[in-house]
Amino acid sequence: MGDVSLSAVSVLARLSSDGPDSPTSLAEMERVRPQAMASTLALLEQRGFVRRTPDATDRRRSIVAITEEGQAMLAERRSESVHRLSAALDECTAEERATLASALPLLDRLAERL
Repeated sequence: MGDVSLSAVSVLARLSSDGPDSPTSLAEMERVRPQAMASTLALLEQRGFVRRTPDATDRRRSIVAITEEGQAMLAERRSESVHRLSAALDECTAEERATLASALPLLDRLAERL
């Protein structure tokens, strides 16, 4: 499961938190061309991580949703990241960890603006 690109993981995370969406909207939010999003979604669909259904209001469009397999892969990926971060923090001194902790509110504000 580690061979899923960061951009694909980002799409899965967005679908997990925000719910189903159109490929066009996902491309806009991820700041990629629609063609790039189409490729990403095709790979995710092939792996069983997302499913497409026709849009109820416009049958020419599709809506993409994360599947249970996609949720599981995302949870596993997050778990791996938490373990790596934890190991890295274990190598920091108490003072360095305190410095990092004091920067968290600023990092949260920055992340909200991205």
